[in-house]
Amino acid sequence: MAMTMTQKILASHAGLDSVTAGQLIEANLDLTLANDITGPVAIREMEKAGFDHVFDKNKIALVMDHFAPNKDIKSAEQCLTCRNFAGKHEVVNFFDVGQMGIEHALLPEQGLVGPGELIIGADSHTCTYGALGAFSTGVGSTDLAAGMATGKAWFRVPSAIKFHLTGSLPKYVSGKDVILHIIGKIGVDGALYRSMEFTGEGVASLSMDDRFTICNMAIEAGAKNGIFPVDDKTREYIKGRVNREVTEFAADADAVYDEEYTINLSELRPTVACPHLPENTKTVDELGKIEIQQSVIGSCTNGRIQDMRDAAAILKGRKVKKNVRTIVIPATQTIYLQCIEEGLAKIFVEAGAILSTPTCGPCLGGHMGILAHDEKAVSTTNRNFVGRMGHVSSEIYLANPAVAAASAVAGYIIDPAELED
Repeated sequence: MAMTMTQKILASHAGLDSVTAGQLIEANLDLTLANDITGPVAIREMEKAGFDHVFDKNKIALVMDHFAPNKDIKSAEQCLTCRNFAGKHEVVNFFDVGQMGIEHALLPEQGLVGPGELIIGADSHTCTYGALGAFSTGVGSTDLAAGMATGKAWFRVPSAIKFHLTGSLPKYVSGKDVILHIIGKIGVDGALYRSMEFTGEGVASLSMDDRFTICNMAIEAGAKNGIFPVDDKTREYIKGRVNREVTEFAADADAVYDEEYTINLSELRPTVACPHLPENTKTVDELGKIEIQQSVIGSCTNGRIQDMRDAAAILKGRKVKKNVRTIVIPATQTIYLQCIEEGLAKIFVEAGAILSTPTCGPCLGGHMGILAHDEKAVSTTNRNFVGRMGHVSSEIYLANPAVAAASAVAGYIIDPAELED
């Protein structure tokens, strides 16, 4: 029976020869993930259910990234709960301040996820790891509790949408623009509980950082997961990181898809999602002059080294506009160190930006950049819902790092190419 890439991974982990869309299965897990918000909930549910052990201390990751470094007493207590649990069960992959990073950048960097694997996380953007040819998806904390205790989870096998990519990205256009363009096209529920599978010759032109960004925001289209085929760039990325045998899966040539779209990467423009939904997209030249008070460059979507380099290339030799708070957040300690070693940190500081320790920070309205009433921010984060980053009357415009950096300089949302004039 013909299967999509996602269906093949699920069938393999369920010990079945094949699966079909809509089928309920129980599958073995390669990794479970929680953070300092969802972890305590899962831990309490696990203990309430009477479980006194974890299924594998090597296959649980706890990452303190949302409110860490702790912003208040409650967040400190949440991290303490996770810290005590990790100590009690000898959890190997516990990442605290000084070692942690934003979870969906950290886990691939650390080699904890790889091609063909099945990962669940109590965070909706767990779908990021599809960039490596893995099936990864977000779950609730109670499902995670069961997963940490048993190493298993149930799934309804998703059907799929195929996105055939051609061409290559123009200057100042990145993976963020690809996924914003797609979400603008199909809507925030356009892929509801379906797999977004990316194929075509255009895939080879995308960097791994582009692919992580695209899969990260698959959930913003309602998808169960996003997934890329494994190619030479994937293999090069995992080399020296993933120290175990992995399996590469590929969709059957006659696999059935609910819908198919062709996206010519060469035709894309810098794209912005306007308030208050990721589907409310316009190309940057369609916006008009929207003044901003804050620019945020970072998050699990766009805090990787390519993002830092793209932003620094814009800010080098320039100053951010007075009264535009510009916050740069490298996604991991390794990326932070790269920013220092490559001179990017110096560029950010000299431009008038701040460089933060890795944290989710303002993305979820946590800390490090909360908006006041009526303020507007351009941000490389993934959601722009009402009140997401602060006051309910504030507004968030989602964009790629080059646009966010250029806008910080101009004081309003701008095409980076305009700074070249």
